Amino acid sequence: MLRHYFGGVSDAIAQAYRWTGERVEQALAQAVAEAGSDPRARLLAYLSASFRPPIADPQLLATWLAFWSMTPVDQGIGALHAEIYGEFRGGIEGLILALRPDMQDARLPAVALTALIDGLWLELSLGKAPFTPEEAEGLVGKWLDALL
Repeated sequence: MLRHYFGGVSDAIAQAYRWTGERVEQALAQAVAEAGSDPRARLLAYLSASFRPPIADPQLLATWLAFWSMTPVDQGIGALHAEIYGEFRGGIEGLILALRPDMQDARLPAVALTALIDGLWLELSLGKAPFTPEEAEGLVGKWLDALL
């Protein structure tokens, strides 16, 4: 059955990773759409969506960890990982530039914010984090103000 629908196990895993990435992307897009037209609010919504379901979810965390563990050993999964994270950072970059159109290069601030989001999301998804989702959002706002 697996070979009928996919080119092999790696292809099936890649499709699952892509589907999971699309699910996260939809949640991010919904958060931004609900934030209104203010550029800062839209950027904060994009960043803070990771602290709420469906993204902050122990089952999603387990799925991501399985995919991440494959990135150094499977070139296809590694390339897909780079693509998915590139799209996430690209979303941050676009929202940064909407807020700060005078900024020449939003790449490094997007990298820094991605690292912050990943760390906070990981702690929240593991459960019993020493902070609340609201406190994580506050930290993101402070980092954002310091970076920009």
